[in-house]
Amino acid sequence: MSYINTFIKVSPDCPVTSSVVPQYKTSNKPIHVIQYELLTGQPYQYTHEQLLFEVHIRHKNIPAEELALHRQQIWDALFSKSHACLRASALPKKYGWGVHYDAEGKIAIYGMETPEYERFVQSGQEITLLNGMRSRRG
Repeated sequence: MSYINTFIKVSPDCPVTSSVVPQYKTSNKPIHVIQYELLTGQPYQYTHEQLLFEVHIRHKNIPAEELALHRQQIWDALFSKSHACLRASALPKKYGWGVHYDAEGKIAIYGMETPEYERFVQSGQEITLLNGMRSRRG
């Protein structure tokens, strides 16, 4: 699902009080770490679908040669099934990052302690506000 002019707030049951850079201990980066790196490194570069695709490529370590030859097939296979939106990402659920989709559906993230985050939350009618999904029923 892709949004426009939408801000996903940190989940109500998020365990942190300010944003945290996600860490990992395995040899393969988890999806939320790749999301964090892409969205902080290139804010407003990716739409939801583009982000999903780029994360998939990196998470599965798809070689550049294979990508060059089979990009469309990889894209089609990935999107032949549904995917969760960023409301379900660990970034707003566990790490304190709000997610902004601009008028073109391009995405950036903002730490919950930042003035930008607060500006989005207080923006009123100009933007759709959604909560990140809870980690637990509650």
